[in-house]
Amino acid sequence: MRLLHTSDWHLGRAFHRVNLLGAQAEFIGHLVTTVREREVDAVVVSGDVYDRAVPPLAAVELFDTALHRLADLGVPTVMISGNHDSARRLGVGAGLIGRAGIHLRTEPSAAGTPVVLRDAHGDVAFYGLPYLEPALVKDEFGVDKAGHEAVLGAAMARVRADLATRAPGTRSVVLAHAFVTGGEASDSERDITVGGVAAVPAGIFDGVDYVALGHLHGCQTITERVRYSGSPLAYSFSEAGHRKSMWLIDLDAAGSVTAERVDCPVPRPLARLRGTLDDLLADPELTRHEDAWVEATLTDPVRPADPMARLTERFPHTLSLAFAPERTADGLRVSYARRLAGRSDQQIAQDFVAHVRGAGPDEREAAVLREAFDAVRADAAVREVAR
Repeated sequence: MRLLHTSDWHLGRAFHRVNLLGAQAEFIGHLVTTVREREVDAVVVSGDVYDRAVPPLAAVELFDTALHRLADLGVPTVMISGNHDSARRLGVGAGLIGRAGIHLRTEPSAAGTPVVLRDAHGDVAFYGLPYLEPALVKDEFGVDKAGHEAVLGAAMARVRADLATRAPGTRSVVLAHAFVTGGEASDSERDITVGGVAAVPAGIFDGVDYVALGHLHGCQTITERVRYSGSPLAYSFSEAGHRKSMWLIDLDAAGSVTAERVDCPVPRPLARLRGTLDDLLADPELTRHEDAWVEATLTDPVRPADPMARLTERFPHTLSLAFAPERTADGLRVSYARRLAGRSDQQIAQDFVAHVRGAGPDEREAAVLREAFDAVRADAAVREVAR
């Protein structure tokens, strides 16, 4: 059986205020084309279909379009809810939608109830484990400690119990939305830490032929049988080095896995640039990034004038600007108390200006600060007398 594993669509999400719905629609088209051209037997979507619990109407419409296009192919789809989704909202109409071959699994209580598909070699049981928020599902699974490992372990116990009742040779696929030990995170995933622990061991899925994971946005292999597809689009500059893709998985008669990465369309490349403003504007090596979405970190010792306007003249798609001025050894930080010791209010204020801007106030600015402090002191004296 040939599976296409994808996850973390985050429909409705923007990238630094850039609307990505067009790029997300292009991905859906690419997904449908891949299913058709690569003769996929089943699609698995491992959570975070939407970016938030109450998605914008345009995102819902795109999801509706995706469901119709997948149903029209006649290829079954199994889909779970992630930590960004509202499981109850995503699951509305699941029974009816299931008749069209789109199987939404959003209820933790159904963890041990698979979608069973069949190929020439027999049955393949698909178990959908939606994102399991420990505090909300610990009673459902009868665990004492509200932790990710406990609830996911209990859910997998139900999977194994059901699988044991099925015909010998039945192959198994688990969809899960979790942070598995060994996975590499990025800045765009929402923290799911509970009790100081976010990750669960990969061994929790032992005994299953393939585990289609969602949550982490980088495509990665935890083991040959446990994989993240990652998000189809980059949602933060920390993903600049990611190759966005889906997994094409062939599950043979014995349950052995063969995996191939299928690249996703890239709406615009990402570039993280660092250096002085003059260097970024002049360096010929950066020509290749002129059409990219750019995150620029300026290292000028003094904050330059109009940096964003000047950057966008060369890099018109600059979306993020940060400052990290290079300091000499003399400028290394000392404790806050030591920096203030023996210094006047005027000097402290001037130090603050230097810290923020990279250079202290000039004579005119220093005079303005002095006048302000003088006015405050005079006002305080007046108030003291009036008491």
